[in-house]
Amino acid sequence: MGTTARSVRSLAAALFASTAAIVSVTQHASAQSVCFGDITGDGLIEGADLAKALSAWGACPANACGADLTGDGIVNAVDIAEMFARWGFCAPTVSLTIPANGPVGGGTVLTIRGQAFNSVTSVTIGGVPATGVTVVNQTTITVVTPRNSAGVKPVAVTTPGGTATLSTGFRYANPTWFTVLEQSPDPAVVTNDSLRQSIAAAGFPWRVRDSGSGIEMVLIPAGTFQMGCTAPANLWPCQERELPVYTATLTNSIYVGRYEVTQGQWTARMGSNPSYYQPANGFTQNLNRPVESITYFQVQQFMTTTALRFLTEAEWEFACRAGTTTAYHGGPGFPNGSGSDQQLAVIAWAPGSSGIPQTVGTKAANAFGLHDMLGNVFEWVRDWDGTYPSTPQINPLGPSAGFARVLRGGSHTGYEPIDGFPARSSARQYYFPEYGSSNIGFRVARTP
Repeated sequence: MGTTARSVRSLAAALFASTAAIVSVTQHASAQSVCFGDITGDGLIEGADLAKALSAWGACPANACGADLTGDGIVNAVDIAEMFARWGFCAPTVSLTIPANGPVGGGTVLTIRGQAFNSVTSVTIGGVPATGVTVVNQTTITVVTPRNSAGVKPVAVTTPGGTATLSTGFRYANPTWFTVLEQSPDPAVVTNDSLRQSIAAAGFPWRVRDSGSGIEMVLIPAGTFQMGCTAPANLWPCQERELPVYTATLTNSIYVGRYEVTQGQWTARMGSNPSYYQPANGFTQNLNRPVESITYFQVQQFMTTTALRFLTEAEWEFACRAGTTTAYHGGPGFPNGSGSDQQLAVIAWAPGSSGIPQTVGTKAANAFGLHDMLGNVFEWVRDWDGTYPSTPQINPLGPSAGFARVLRGGSHTGYEPIDGFPARSSARQYYFPEYGSSNIGFRVARTP
């Protein structure tokens, strides 16, 4: 084998030195998802790769042999020449940053995903060096963002193999639309240490008040979760509308209304109160009940006047679950969530606990500090109604068109407007955007 190997090396060197055509044979190399010629997958083309190629010398299945760089079903001198032409560190790639935004003051812990992150020499964001560069593995590094001006900035990763740049890598924001109520998450509210760390890593204040509407909001960090019916309630199996369960990744931190929008907040902005539950219909005046009987289009008008927005369905479920995978989000005595229908009353105004909508925030919050995510009134979200995808999604938005919009969260009645079942984290309803109902309200969101 030693004599054969030396002969092959000599032949390969001669081919590489004298035959330019061989060096340029594989134009498909740039389209490969991994470094072309890196048979071992360690981000380097070196002796270990050459040894594997030599040990595979001869015929092999087309496109199924790692050493067959030309894809012709044979490992020969042409493949070895291709390997020598790319000898050394692989060129890096950058495909994704999490989170995708942070404050202009810097300090956000940023995860960068890509390939061939061997011996990273520098990471810059908008041309400014990042700090705390840590190579987690060949596909992941973490850094701390530097101070920068507002706007979208490129993220550049440099290794001995070259520099890779993601032009829309990170957006610096300079929020002026809120006043800070609490900078750091209150451990008495956000009791989960992992969630507190994620909120702090996003780099924005935890609890704020929107200056235009007076609505209190809390920060929900970016993250990945299993969306759909990951677990049924005790008495209610998973429904077809909640399946299949799929992986959803949200790359942006967002602010979410801590409570459902109230009758008082709506009236202050829109000038009148459309709600059914008010004195005109025989009910006690309570402007701290959630506003209801509003159409999707009316809510759109509210969003326009306040510069706030709907949550997407994925954002809503991520915010509701707050790290849980159970039917119901956590509460006092069950911080990791619950599948018990009896415990639902602790966190939700649901059937059996209320006949009408109640003052917002009077049931226990979830681990993000959000109240009434389950029960009280259904909440309009952005998405058109439709079936779930079966593959992982990044920032899913649902169908591009439809005839009904999604409702989330359940209500005090539980079984309306259409085809209802209990108010669990994954439960989905739909309703027609031109109609309102006395058990449909909404919650607001805003991207920092």
